[in-house]
Amino acid sequence: MSPVFAHGHLRLYLLTLLADHPMHGYEVIQALGERFGGTYVPSAGTVYPRLAKLEEDGLVSKTADGRKTVYAITEAGRAELDARKDEIDSLEQGVNDSVRSLADGVRASVGDAMRSLRADLAASAQSANAEEPTSVPSESARALRELEMALSSFRQQVRADLRRRATRGTLSPDTVTRLRDGLEALRKSL
Repeated sequence: MSPVFAHGHLRLYLLTLLADHPMHGYEVIQALGERFGGTYVPSAGTVYPRLAKLEEDGLVSKTADGRKTVYAITEAGRAELDARKDEIDSLEQGVNDSVRSLADGVRASVGDAMRSLRADLAASAQSANAEEPTSVPSESARALRELEMALSSFRQQVRADLRRRATRGTLSPDTVTRLRDGLEALRKSL
């Protein structure tokens, strides 16, 4: 996947966001995520160094607000935005294009996941039909089908959650171990 922002454009976009009102770093990250409809959420390791560089260049200032640091655009930052107005207009168009491109990728991924889910459900139904003794009471057969659908749905939801965490860089080996151990404990309890 190509970068969301060209070289130096995230820096300029941060100034644009701060021109509306002062924000702490997490708010900046959230604002970017909202602007991209959740398809792109930069990491703290991407945003904070750029905010520090903007401060170093005198384009933003920071103040402590309890445990949070609030960033505000300076007059020099506003002058930078005024001087680069045409570039900002082009940047906004590029952001719109990036949002569309990222959304297309998400749609394709969701389509793939749906095809996989349908295949899993079909295989599960086929397997259940093949393994189901003819003497299984219909109530048990219905319960079995409901459980298989619930398991497939759970699997898909967990897969999506884990992929989001992996994309954000927040999926740890501890999470994998806890999930594996929890699933094994649940299996044994049945």
